[in-house]
Amino acid sequence: MKYTPPLQTATLLKRYKRFLADLQLSDDSEFTVHCANTGKMTGCAEPGFTAFYSTSDNAKRKYPHSLELTQNNLTQLICVNTAMANKVVEEAINNNVISELTDYEQLQSEVKYGNENSRIDFLLTSNNKPNCYVEVKSVTLLSQNNPNSGQGYFPDTQTLRGQKHLRELIEVVEQGHRAVLLFAVLHEGINTVSAAAHIDEKYAKLLSQAITAGVEVLAYKAAISAHDVLLHKKIAFVE
Repeated sequence: MKYTPPLQTATLLKRYKRFLADLQLSDDSEFTVHCANTGKMTGCAEPGFTAFYSTSDNAKRKYPHSLELTQNNLTQLICVNTAMANKVVEEAINNNVISELTDYEQLQSEVKYGNENSRIDFLLTSNNKPNCYVEVKSVTLLSQNNPNSGQGYFPDTQTLRGQKHLRELIEVVEQGHRAVLLFAVLHEGINTVSAAAHIDEKYAKLLSQAITAGVEVLAYKAAISAHDVLLHKKIAFVE
């Protein structure tokens, strides 16, 4: 996904009330931006980080600017706008970047499914193969104990919603369809992904059960810049 125009930079002062962040420009002027991220953003939004923001021309917006990327003290770029995960995955599927998800004839998004009133991120269909249900998760949590390890985790906080999605994916497999949990890695420093059992033990156990049931787990990493965010390579998921 391209940023048009390219993102502008400032210094991150603080993130607060979940959806807001204060930035400072080089002339010391300060302003508030919208932050589209409901997670804890551990290691992604520390005061002093470089912030990359976009500007909307929608006059009705209270906060015309949006926080898109941050850069940590290791100079690693992080896409903190979680709405980008689905956009870059859809683009990657359409461009045949994700080899495991090629040769489907139709892609639909936000399709209702399951017994717990869920919506699947993407439903891939074709006349000659089972339906494929793809649930996308954005990964930005780098190991805080050893940030040079490249070890990433999901989730960054306890997630009842994520647990529900795993149960739904297991049900999909039981119905004879294909189910894929796709980790979109939006942090330059992450090179492997694991379930964060130290944060949400129940999610980690459910994920193990899902894998045993036949749910496929994929992890693809994005190349990130002020100009675009593009999924470009597969990395390892480690149970």
